[in-house]
Amino acid sequence: MSILKPKDMSQKIGVSVRTLQKWDKAGILKAYRTPTNRRYYTEEQYLQYIGKQGDNQSDRKVVAYARVSTYNQKDDLKNQLAFIRQFANANGIIIDEAISDIGSGLNYNRKKWNLLLDQVMQNQISIIYITYKDRFIRFGYEWFERLCNRHGTKIVVLNNPDTSPDKEMVEDLVSIIHVFSCRLYGLRKYKKKLQDDSSLKGGEKNDSHTKGSPLSQFNDEKSS
Repeated sequence: MSILKPKDMSQKIGVSVRTLQKWDKAGILKAYRTPTNRRYYTEEQYLQYIGKQGDNQSDRKVVAYARVSTYNQKDDLKNQLAFIRQFANANGIIIDEAISDIGSGLNYNRKKWNLLLDQVMQNQISIIYITYKDRFIRFGYEWFERLCNRHGTKIVVLNNPDTSPDKEMVEDLVSIIHVFSCRLYGLRKYKKKLQDDSSLKGGEKNDSHTKGSPLSQFNDEKSS
């Protein structure tokens, strides 16, 4: 299903964008929100509004998603997918697509992960199976889970800690420390530049002298 901007939705159903905003606040026709808090609607909402059957859950895909940080962990990647398939076979579940992703859990620019989220927001995914929460994202999992739920997608976490390497967590934490260390170094460097800037030295003294001259001149004129 495609995503509709408020302007497109308003044209389709014959009301103004202002009316859509009022309906959103009143809960009559709730808009979805992007991560930047922009309103949008779906084709499913439009079909429901005009009285046609919307999205068919049976047309959606069931996806297995696995992730590791580096190419050296390919065996871990296979283990994750094997664990998910084993669970699916035991419960009579058909996996339509298996996604293998390589990249840090701190990286929000993973190509395959972003394509998966695009499909979620287009209402193409019914269930995403993962072996552990940090396989999907290291931090902010709950936010992405809510995003998926709003589009009718359920994330099923199988909670297999063996597929979440401790070494990977350590590497991610080291990356965070490195980033903040660089920022602190930059702030110290900036502070030193300010301290060494001769144009900023004695500013208050010069200002008081500048401001004091007219007052002194005024007193002299008054005395004369």
